[in-house]
Amino acid sequence: MTTVEGASAPIRLILIDDDALVRAGLRLILGGHPEIEVVGEAGNGREGVTLFNEVKPDVALMDIRMPELDGLAATAEILRSHSSANVIVLTTFDTDEFIVKALRVGARGFLLKDTSPQELVRSVTLAAAGKTTLSPTVTAQLVAKITQEHPDDTAQREAMELAGRLTEREYEVAQAIGRGLSNSEISAELYMSVPTVKTHISRIFTKFGVENRVQIAIKVHEANRGS
Repeated sequence: MTTVEGASAPIRLILIDDDALVRAGLRLILGGHPEIEVVGEAGNGREGVTLFNEVKPDVALMDIRMPELDGLAATAEILRSHSSANVIVLTTFDTDEFIVKALRVGARGFLLKDTSPQELVRSVTLAAAGKTTLSPTVTAQLVAKITQEHPDDTAQREAMELAGRLTEREYEVAQAIGRGLSNSEISAELYMSVPTVKTHISRIFTKFGVENRVQIAIKVHEANRGS
């Protein structure tokens, strides 16, 4: 949430997607939330860059494959002019290449278009606060790629030490995060309530000294590497 004269103001969001039906769906889901205001839409990357420069939103939701200028190029162009811009890439394509490229150019997050409405709202809110957000399945792919490409014995030892600080239940939750499970999926698999899952995750954040699920997943993969 942004703040204006001490009062909370809605998060100002723009939608950039060449599919009008997708934009309509996103507008219905996100624009109807009291903490979010959709302040503009664009049908391609070039229009999206122009729109961003005009309205300077708190968050932009950006499709990847679009005419004129694709979402990755548009994101890079926006960030060259607005280094603190919060752009979330929203796409049906979850290939390693797209995930890594999106984060490399500075996207604040990478979500799939089958993301639940609740997770969409949560992701926009996190992005507005400057935090990274990724779909759970994307998290698993990205972490596996990073740990395979950059093996590090020191990182593994540190991760094993950190993992040793967790209770047995916390470690089970951390492993589930490393596999890309959402909170509801962890709840079902480990037979605990979603609030209990969230409590465990909060404790894992503290014990690992990290800020997001991707970092938890990386620590878990490092600790388990070679086992």
